Parts: sequence; C-alpha cells; structure tokens
Amino acid sequence: MTTARDTLLHRLLDATTWRAFDVDAEGRILAGHDASGSVQLVELRPDGARVPLTALPGAVAGRYLPGRRSVVVSHDAGGNERAQLSLLDPDAVSEPVGEDGLTPLVHDPEHIHGLVEVLEGGRVVYATNRRNGVDFDLVVRDVDAGTERVLYDGGGMVGNAAIAPDGSRALMTRPGVPALSSQVLLLAGDTVTELTDAAEHARHLAPEWLPAGDAAVITTDAGRDHLGVARLDVATGALTWLVTDDAHDVSARLSPDGRLLLVVTDDDGASRLAVHDVDGTFLRAVALPPELRGGVADFLTAPRWSPDSTGLTITWTDPATPADVLIVDAGRGRAAVAASSREPLADLELVDPTSHGVPTPDGETVPCFVYSPREPSGSSVTIVHGGPEGQSVRSFSAIVQALVGDGHTVLVPNVRGSVGYGKRWYSLDDVERRLDSVADLAALHAFLPRLGLDPARAALWGGSYGGYMVLAGVAFQPELWAAGVDIVGISSLVTFLENTSPYRRAHREREYGSLERDRDFLERASPLNRIGDVRAPLFVIHGANDPRVPLSEAEQVAAAVRANGVEVEMAVYDDEGHGLAKRVNRLDAYPRAVAFLGRVLAG
Repeated sequence: MTTARDTLLHRLLDATTWRAFDVDAEGRILAGHDASGSVQLVELRPDGARVPLTALPGAVAGRYLPGRRSVVVSHDAGGNERAQLSLLDPDAVSEPVGEDGLTPLVHDPEHIHGLVEVLEGGRVVYATNRRNGVDFDLVVRDVDAGTERVLYDGGGMVGNAAIAPDGSRALMTRPGVPALSSQVLLLAGDTVTELTDAAEHARHLAPEWLPAGDAAVITTDAGRDHLGVARLDVATGALTWLVTDDAHDVSARLSPDGRLLLVVTDDDGASRLAVHDVDGTFLRAVALPPELRGGVADFLTAPRWSPDSTGLTITWTDPATPADVLIVDAGRGRAAVAASSREPLADLELVDPTSHGVPTPDGETVPCFVYSPREPSGSSVTIVHGGPEGQSVRSFSAIVQALVGDGHTVLVPNVRGSVGYGKRWYSLDDVERRLDSVADLAALHAFLPRLGLDPARAALWGGSYGGYMVLAGVAFQPELWAAGVDIVGISSLVTFLENTSPYRRAHREREYGSLERDRDFLERASPLNRIGDVRAPLFVIHGANDPRVPLSEAEQVAAAVRANGVEVEMAVYDDEGHGLAKRVNRLDAYPRAVAFLGRVLAG
C-alpha cells in the first residue's frame, strides 16, 4: 500500500535536474538533463527548441569544440569513472544516440581520459593515466590530424590546466605536499617551471590566461585563510590580489576577452554573484529570478562564459530547485531561467534551513544547517557530506526534504575538515586529527536537546567520506546513535587505501595518512576495528563498480555487524560506481533507507 511518505519521496526522487555544460557563439547551450534516469546531453537552442543528443547507459558530460559544430562527449561504463572521449555532430542527430552513434576520439576502457579543456583549431586537452595506471599525463589532441602532444608527464595527479593564447605554454595545477594543497606549474616545451612551492599549504585553482600572455587570473588562498582572486605573474610567480573577502571564500571566472570576471562569493553555503572588471573593480551584482531562493551556482558544474563575453550560463540549485540552467547577462547584471526543474514540485512546501553554530568541547564551532518540519516528531537525522574536503551547501536534496516530510529534523553540518570556512577549518582533520572530526558528531548530538529533539532517537546518514563518518559515529560513539545509513562508505582506512584504485591511493594518503608511516593510527581510526561496539542498526548502500571505495568496504562491515547480532540491511547495485547515478536505483534504495529510519527512530 502506498503511503503519503512514499508518494512524497518518489515525487522528490522523480524530480528532473538540468546542468549547464557549455554555450557556443550562436547562444546554443549544451545542457545535461536526467529525464531518462541519468544525465544525458540536450541542446537548448535560442528559438526555445530542446534537442536531446545522447541516450547512453550512464551519465555523460560534454563541451562544444570551439569554431565548429561538434561536441566532445565524456562518458564511462557503469560508473567506473574511466572516462572515454568521443565526438558528436549535433546537427546530424535526428534522435538521441547511443555509444554506437558517437565517433571515438580517445578510447581505452582500461584507463581514464578526463576532459580538461577545448580549444580553437579543433584541439582537446585531457588528462590520462594510461602510461602506468597511476600517474596522470596532460595531453593535447589535434582532432583533425589525429596527432597528440604530451604537455606534462611528471607524475602525480593533474588538476586544472590552461593553454596560453599563443599555444606555446601551459599552466597546470597538481597536488602539493600538504593535504588539499596544490601547486602551479608553467609548461613550456620540455621545461617545467614551478611557479609555486609544492610544500606551501595553499590551494591554487582554475588558472586562466590573460590575453597578453604575461599573467593569469587564479583563485587561491596562498598566504590567506580564505580563497581570493589574484593575478599570477607567470615570469615570477608573484600574486597581486584582485578580489578578496576576509570572511568568505571568493572565486572567479575570466571572460574570453579578458575584460570581466564573474565573482562568486561563498556565504555560508550560498552563492553571491557579481561582475567585476579584470582589475578587480566591482561593476554590478547579479540579480537572480525572484522565484529562486538562496542557493549555489558553482556546485554541480562550473560557470561558462559565452564566446563573445557578454554573458554566462550557470547551473543553479537551492532547497526548492533541483537544478536549473540560468543565463546571466553580464552587462545588465541579471539572470534568467533557460531550463527549469521547479514546476513538478511547485505545490510542495519545501523547507529552507536555518544556520547554527554548534559548540564543541575544545572550543571550536561547527557550522550546521537545520531543516525543521512543521510538526517535528522529536527524532533527528544528521547528514554528513563526503570529501572529506567537501562542503554542505544550500542545495536541493530529495533525502533532506523527504526526511523532513516524515517529521524528522535534519542537521547538515560542515564538520572540521570541510571547505568553505577557511584554510584553518579545512585543515583541522588532517591525518592524526581525523578523530577530532568524528568528535564533532558527539558535539552535534549534545546540541540536539537545544533544538527540542530527543537524543535517544538520533541517526546518522552519509555517503563516501560521510559514510566513514556514519560508521565511525556508531562504532566510536555507540551510546549516542540509534541508526546509521552508510552509502559507499569507508569501513577501514587501511583496507580502503590497500584496495582503492592505485592512482587514488597516492593522492588520498596526503589526507588520511600513509600506510607505511601512519598504519597504527589508520587502524585506530578505522570503524571496523571497533565493530564489536556497534549496537545501532545499519542500512548499507554500495555500487559494485566503485573505483574509489571498493565494494569490499561495505561487505566487510555488513558481515562483521551481522555476526554480532545487529541488524544490517544492504543494497548493492551492479551498474553503479561511487554513488547512485541512476534514478531507478535511487528509487529502489532511498525509499528503503528512509523507511528503515522511520521504523528504527519511531522508538
């Protein structure tokens, strides 16, 4: 029998979302839409036409190839994250195409080919680990000639990259030595120049060349607690600050003509948009359509300028907006909706969060969003984001709204280690301080009575690193939590690092600790080693193709908890990777998980 809860949750999960991937010189927008159940490419044309382009088994993304009617399509198999690159002629599509309707560009199913940039002259920049399966190289492919040029093969991960206006040089970011730090390299032929120090505790994000080729605009927190926007001199590595805010992270996107910046300020999980001159001078704020609430613009996809620099296309989400495509008129400072996701949910009273600071015993304050039902039952669910260097923001969540609709109060914290609140905060969980972040869960639990909630009816929910936090909470604080929902979570930091993809192990040891040097601590911080203390029932969700957190992490924790006589429900999906990308699987797993919490928290 269908209940009101099932109806609400299914409506929320059935909500379709849009993504803004790119915009071309004629104003056509390359969008993503998940009406089919996974994100597929759709072209939004200036005359209002919507032309579906792809019908692949899994989620896809793409970019226009500048100067021609061609789309570079990025796709994988079953969520394995081994991205392959293909070409598609949007004018030749009469009905959405599958893989056999694409023209292979870079295909090698055993390796990753991550799309980095598209350039004039039919050039595609991508990062690949095909050389040894671990290290990533930066490659430029000439689509017409079929030739390739390796820009970088110095080892490690490749972050962002930008090619100089004359094509002779490139800027690239790669991970630095400290956790979450990154370094800027200047690539010129066979010469690699380190513009920033690998040992510097700073992020350097999204470099973009200025037209003269002597400098770039970059988002960085070098020498600061919060991200700001700076001019980077490529001869000296010197920074000149353009836009900063001592209380908030600020990022920017440079227009193609090098004259304007779209500046995005992260204000406690909400985006404020403004247009600045390239010297940092404020020109105008961007006004959003009145139906949109406080939300985020650079969370699902990066903003993209139009080739003529008159405006941008962005993806917008807020607690009542699953995800819309917006067009920003940079000259007028106004945004308009090009594709909306709101109408099917318009009759629902979706809840906005209130913002709280939760005190901890060691004197810190955890930022936390609280979503409160009209008729609270006294039960609560705390949802922890992944990353760990992620951020909970004011975005749409079918799970949050469904739980609130069931009468649960939902807490969505940014525990220490989260970005968005400064370098000091995101560094407070590195390696040996991992359990300080877990201790934040106990502080959140202690805060529940101040919200009028029953501490005996409190559950945890989280995915990826958030899944680790769920398992750590029920293992290290068994007296506090009544239930847990673990989605693609880490049960042992040791076996996770031993069994994850080799390219990820080398990257993630900076954050969690090294198997060689920190093994004893990794064992102590692993929930699996305290599994005998777990008394809370668990619901475990995982994808069989997960390349980040192997399925074995879920299997071993489920078996150990069951062996102790504690209830475990488990849902594994053979066609998923790190999370549930397909609506049919979400419609199966999430109603079961929400019903599980409703039963356990009913007391």
